[in-house]
Amino acid sequence: MNMKKIFLYTALLISGLLLITSCKKDPIGGTATEKMAGQWYVTAVAVDSSDNLVYSDDQLFGIGHFNLETYNDAANSLTKMWVNDNNNFWNFKVKVNVDLNSLTFQVDTAQNVAYDCKVTIMNGKILPGAATTPSGVAADSIVFNVSFNDDTYPADYGYAYYRVAGFRYTGFTRDE
Repeated sequence: MNMKKIFLYTALLISGLLLITSCKKDPIGGTATEKMAGQWYVTAVAVDSSDNLVYSDDQLFGIGHFNLETYNDAANSLTKMWVNDNNNFWNFKVKVNVDLNSLTFQVDTAQNVAYDCKVTIMNGKILPGAATTPSGVAADSIVFNVSFNDDTYPADYGYAYYRVAGFRYTGFTRDE
């Protein structure tokens, strides 16, 4: 083999190795609240102050499962996240306080940025792997109690707040 071919093959080999190593992608970092962030399929029921069911969803509004999202705030805070029902239930979007160690969240009388009312979220928690979806897959569970200062139904019908509960979006059609 002559020197020109050896030089050419060596140059091609080195170029190929450089190309392969230069294509290595940097890992993409997550958000501060990614353990608690997600898209959820939930239902809402009415409960009394003793946490007893008063009205099921079909007795209340007949909404059934609806989409809810939890996500980090713009500051990517370790102690705050948004809870947003995307106008599927009460039209609320509120920033809540989070504890990432216990996967809990709550807020006392916060301004709803989606609609002019105040929102209180109590006893919010994410339970890893605690839900079984309609397709039989294990998924994270979400549950919290919520009340709205513009809600006249509790006084009229004898309940204290709504319990919202459900599971993390799986991507399976049978779970929607």
